Amino acid sequence: MSESRLIVGVGELLWDELPEGARLGGAPANFSVMAGRLGDHAALLSRIGRDELGRQAMERLGTMPADASLVQVDGVHETGRVTVRFERSEPHYTIHEPAAWDFLELSNEWLQMAERADAICFGSLAQRNETSRTTIQDLIAETRSTCIRVFDVNLREPFYSGEVVEESMELATVLKMNETETPLVMKQLGLQVADDSAAAESINDRRSAAGFSRRAAERLLAEFPALRLVAITKGSGGSLLVSCNEWHEHPGFPVKVADAVGAGDAFTAALVHYLLRGAGLAELNEAGNRWGGWMASQSGAMPALPETVRAAIAAAIEAAN
Repeated sequence: MSESRLIVGVGELLWDELPEGARLGGAPANFSVMAGRLGDHAALLSRIGRDELGRQAMERLGTMPADASLVQVDGVHETGRVTVRFERSEPHYTIHEPAAWDFLELSNEWLQMAERADAICFGSLAQRNETSRTTIQDLIAETRSTCIRVFDVNLREPFYSGEVVEESMELATVLKMNETETPLVMKQLGLQVADDSAAAESINDRRSAAGFSRRAAERLLAEFPALRLVAITKGSGGSLLVSCNEWHEHPGFPVKVADAVGAGDAFTAALVHYLLRGAGLAELNEAGNRWGGWMASQSGAMPALPETVRAAIAAAIEAAN
């Protein structure tokens, strides 16, 4: 196992109410658990209600390799819930509000953890409320200059705005989004790329979509000076990574999809884990797609991970590079 780094996920902790039952989730929680499974010291900064769902959440997290000791407890607001339904294996969400994670507080303990973090991951959903939005942005601003700051775009109607996207982009060194979100992000920012309209008209064509995604990533890198890497996931179609001086595309791996919940978060956790170890774009893409594919083949966002499976995937990533 390689040297452990401190990786922090900040934002929503909630219960995904799936057709087959409730499962603990939320992008930052999924990310943190996956980072812990990869061998890093992973921590989750979130907020739950003083209720039965909150108690169950902490009980569940107690079995996971993520430090939840600084998760806050809210005596007024309920633990977050999301109703999830599926269409062609793709999840669709009804995100109930308000929730405890809408009211994150900037504590001294949180600040101290942010100051020590090697990487921190935050999204757009947890910033739907002004209270959590201010807390998250202030927290990110307190990280070290060497800290990898990942803005994991998770656009959920109607909980995003151009202002939140832009402010988050200004703080991030790594941007991760999917190919459906890419044109929405560009629209929110009021940015265009070469042949924008032509690419948009044929966005369902893989070649045109890939070209549009690459040009969009290059424009974002030019527009936001702190940004160093843009990752665009394409579901079963793999992913595109674009840095300031190169790009790499991965075709993905064929898997039998159980559900897509948490697949993107597993991709992000793998990306950060290997980025902290100096991996190049090809290895980053390999790792992200292997772990994202594995998660998509499982039910729920925090499935059991046998050590034999973890070791086999790690070996496959190493063998490919």
